[in-house]
Amino acid sequence: MLESWQINIILWYNSTIDKNKIMSDNQQERLRIDNWIAGFTDGEGCFSVSIIKNSTTKSGWQIFPEFVITQGEKSLPILETIKKRFKCGKIYVNRRKDNHKENLHRYCVRSIGELSDIIIPFFIKNKLRTAKADDFKKFTRIINKIKNHKHLTAKGMRDIARIIEQMNRKRPARFLESSETTR
Repeated sequence: MLESWQINIILWYNSTIDKNKIMSDNQQERLRIDNWIAGFTDGEGCFSVSIIKNSTTKSGWQIFPEFVITQGEKSLPILETIKKRFKCGKIYVNRRKDNHKENLHRYCVRSIGELSDIIIPFFIKNKLRTAKADDFKKFTRIINKIKNHKHLTAKGMRDIARIIEQMNRKRPARFLESSETTR
């Protein structure tokens, strides 16, 4: 069941939408939802980048950036509200096979264009206030490298892998340990 504050956000947000506009022209209302999304992302969001094996790419590796917010099934309306605000991304269901009673839902933005043109400018304007702000800066550096095609060189891939190692859980990049990349 949704918490009362979640219901209030959804009701308030949906009342600002008409059929042709995602947001009303009232700047105060837009600031309110944007600040709420930034705060919610601070608590529930993640900026992550993975390097995965992909035999269809020239190097055999693919850089996979994504912005994600995960919630239980009961809070799916919150993810739908965020998706409406950004006008991009998709919501995926992660079916639970363990003893939990509800599935997880993930709002994900993976498109380089959408990350670069929508998500990054949003969080530059609406500052994060937790340690996620540092991950966001690193994420932005990686997206800029991808946009400038730096990821297409071995040096660029290594540079990106080193940045990834400093993000989130700060795990060593499998890409840097691979015998294929140390040659």
